[in-house]
Amino acid sequence: MALANIFDQKVAEGVIERINKLTPGTQPKWGKMNVGQMLAHCCVTYEMVYDSKHAAPKGLMKLVLKAFIKNVVVGEKPYKHNSRTAPAFLITTEKEFNTEKERLINYIKKTQQLGESHFDNKESLSFGKLTKTEWNNMFYKHLDHHLSQFGV
Repeated sequence: MALANIFDQKVAEGVIERINKLTPGTQPKWGKMNVGQMLAHCCVTYEMVYDSKHAAPKGLMKLVLKAFIKNVVVGEKPYKHNSRTAPAFLITTEKEFNTEKERLINYIKKTQQLGESHFDNKESLSFGKLTKTEWNNMFYKHLDHHLSQFGV
């Protein structure tokens, strides 16, 4: 079962419509994050692509990520509820809802506009080179998981 293609304009717009249904008071169905924290958490994936905000894993950690974590992240199988996340993705401070919402929407638009050919065989910070399908799965699956967490 192939995941929806985040590089497709209609799919990206559909995800943005879901984000626009969120409010500062939207409550999660599971998990510890509030809606602002979730939006900031979803931005981390894009920060790792577009910003020099996060250090690349080195040595043994990079091998562990490639060997044991990569397929969970870039595969089609949905994430389990309340699964552990990497330290860079832990958002424990309060985040401003509208700021994080705008950041995430801008990242999604930028990614869609760059298109899948831009990402095909592009180096990921944590997993090495990924195919356009692996990039899509990583982007879309993560967004879908957390938007479902908040009922949209």
